[in-house]
Amino acid sequence: MTQPLELDEGQRTELKGMRRTAARRMVAAWEAPVFHLTVEVDMTEASRAKEVVSGATVTDVLVRATAHALTVVPSVNVHVDGEAVVSFQRAHVGIAVATEKGLTVPIIHNADQLDLEEIAQRRRDIVGRARTGGLVREDITGGTFTISNLGMLGVTRFDAIVNAPQAAILAVGATIRRNVWTEDGGAWRPIAELTLTSDHRALDGAVAAEFLAALKSKLEAPL
Repeated sequence: MTQPLELDEGQRTELKGMRRTAARRMVAAWEAPVFHLTVEVDMTEASRAKEVVSGATVTDVLVRATAHALTVVPSVNVHVDGEAVVSFQRAHVGIAVATEKGLTVPIIHNADQLDLEEIAQRRRDIVGRARTGGLVREDITGGTFTISNLGMLGVTRFDAIVNAPQAAILAVGATIRRNVWTEDGGAWRPIAELTLTSDHRALDGAVAAEFLAALKSKLEAPL
């Protein structure tokens, strides 16, 4: 006689803390009308730039270049608040960090006022405290733009979800050597794909494209 099948009903875990906060923001962002634009960036000079400052990473160069692009195209440096758009003079750039308790986004405030060494110092501080549970409220509030970098995990391209109420987020893929055409002929170059997710309520395609062009230009000539 066949024994009745015993089903595994699973274990229920309520979302709380950072995971619940992130879930609420993702739901809010999912309801927004978004679009995605992608550019390929030659990371040769960005990789060289990080060698100038001890302990600097490509993420630090990305933060600095992003802050610069936000000052060039300030229309991206905004929040969406209902039927209003809130603009900011300073670029407060968040870095998405995976922790054991969930995803968190510590902020490098006034990133447009910092040089690469200062950004590297602040990034080490806030990311370190994010992973040890040492962040305070001021570390995770006031962000105007977010960078999500999965390149170190081998992801070549992805679409990130906007970190509401921010109007845009940058997804950074892995840097891969590709054979590209230059004025001197074919050459192998480190290429990364950067994808901007934008809230269409605040940004039009042309503005988002202008921002990506400014970011690409700065990354390809960061010094």
